[in-house]
Amino acid sequence: MARSTQPAPAGAGGSLARLITRHRTTLDRALEVIHTREHWSPYPEETGAYGADAAADGEAALRALLGRPLDLGQPGRDGTVGPAPDQGGERSPYGPELGISYPHHDPAVLLPAMTAALPAWRDAGPEARAAVCLEILDRINARSPEFAAAAAHTSGHNPVMAFHAGAVHAQDRGLEAVAYAYFEQSRLPAGARWRKPQGPDRAVNLSKRYAVVPRGVSLLVTGSVFPAWNGYPGLFASLATGNPVLVKPHPAAVLPLALTVAQAREVLAEAGFAPDLVCLAPEYPGERLARRLATAPEVRLVDYTGRTAFADWLTANARQARVFTAASAVNTVLVESTHDYRDMLANLAFSVSLYSGQLCTSPQNLLIPRTGIATDEGHKGYDEVVADLGGALHALLGDDADACAVLGALLGPEVRSRVDLAMSGALGPVGVASRAVRHPEHPDAVVRTPVVVKLDAERGGDRATLLSEWLGPVCFAVAVDSVPAALDLLAETTRECGALSAGLYSVSGEVEAAMEAACAEAGVMLSMNLMGDWYISQSAVYSDLHGTGMNPSGNAVLTDGAFVADRFRTVVVRRYGGAA
Repeated sequence: MARSTQPAPAGAGGSLARLITRHRTTLDRALEVIHTREHWSPYPEETGAYGADAAADGEAALRALLGRPLDLGQPGRDGTVGPAPDQGGERSPYGPELGISYPHHDPAVLLPAMTAALPAWRDAGPEARAAVCLEILDRINARSPEFAAAAAHTSGHNPVMAFHAGAVHAQDRGLEAVAYAYFEQSRLPAGARWRKPQGPDRAVNLSKRYAVVPRGVSLLVTGSVFPAWNGYPGLFASLATGNPVLVKPHPAAVLPLALTVAQAREVLAEAGFAPDLVCLAPEYPGERLARRLATAPEVRLVDYTGRTAFADWLTANARQARVFTAASAVNTVLVESTHDYRDMLANLAFSVSLYSGQLCTSPQNLLIPRTGIATDEGHKGYDEVVADLGGALHALLGDDADACAVLGALLGPEVRSRVDLAMSGALGPVGVASRAVRHPEHPDAVVRTPVVVKLDAERGGDRATLLSEWLGPVCFAVAVDSVPAALDLLAETTRECGALSAGLYSVSGEVEAAMEAACAEAGVMLSMNLMGDWYISQSAVYSDLHGTGMNPSGNAVLTDGAFVADRFRTVVVRRYGGAA
């Protein structure tokens, strides 16, 4: 572990010292891998590592929460959110109401309490804060099956997606943010001696102290799709840099963040800090609480994941705060040629199917030359490629049980209406039809296979469709005139709508170079010729960068130095040491 820029306070006690010692090796390793970018994780992603009956244990832990109030002991309680959906309660995308109620809190009481907790946390120093954050993550990790069950029954993830994105990979993202935060706070020493000669026998001597000063309360506004995976970076980046964090969850996915906040408050109290450094702010139906909180003078940082329109509103109106956004995205894949046609189709089929296309990195626009593509099986025409993609989707999703292991339950009526509209033929000819999947364990779940619609890049109406995000199991097979035309469409889409991922299948070095240049200019991560078991929608923690901050999909990168460095400032204290 690198040196701390500030000592932990004497009052922190032995428990804090033990935490620093306990987590020293993990933090040192995390600091190493964010520079080497190699594969590593301290959190096992196999469910078996958490016990022989991990999945069942997680479901049992979830059932113990259902139908009951979840009180976090926060100040300023003025009502109750839930348990019924019309009262702000959650309904599982797999069918049942969760029946959990949460306390509602008056921001006029909650925010001052959080501000009052800041000084002791600030004075603890980066090393102590990092150790406390890692202890929070360790305890969350030990409960990964429970967090996975919570993710499944709020966001509709399939079991593997729930365990990865809802639990262990979210924990990785949190640790990554802590490592970056510690590194950025450690760039300057805690203090220095400064001496300037002023002649042969005289010099000015100063002692200097470099104090890390957090900005203030940090507001985290999460979405319903991946509240933990998208939320943990901002939560732990802010907390590790000394800022209290107020978590405002999406009304449909409160539970994963409520469990997170409860665990954080427990660890903070045990370490000798005010638990109000981390608080939860569930909202009444229609309250629009995020707007009120984001413009409160105490709030100096905002992390938001969701729709572009609200990201723009936050940027324009939360002027007292530094706003980090992750918004809508339209992701493109150019299929120009391939050396392994069947593997390419299988990879594409899985990519557009995973979590029913509800990933922010899911490919939406598949650009295919209207004259067809060269493959190891000979030339394939545009219509043939679309038909063969349909065959690959059927092979992957033809059995309901197998399909449910890949797909997820659709999040709500908006997603379902998009599938229905695409299936109606109103957007264009249906190349591959969607079908309803019956979930073997949850008969009320709405599960659909992807629909593939044929569009033409040169038709104005089709182009307008392509320049919108169709979150869910809807993708477009787009006929393009040429590679330059495809690159122009990619650039336009990214410039207008934003993108988090782009893909290419090609055997041509010239095409690869052109695509690489286009993606660099557009500011979007490029994946080329992915085959086997790695997909365009996946993002490797500690190695990949999620987003670039260069297009409308968001202004933040998960995770880099810029994501954490603006959450604090360094104040210098100079003391005159005399002339000699």
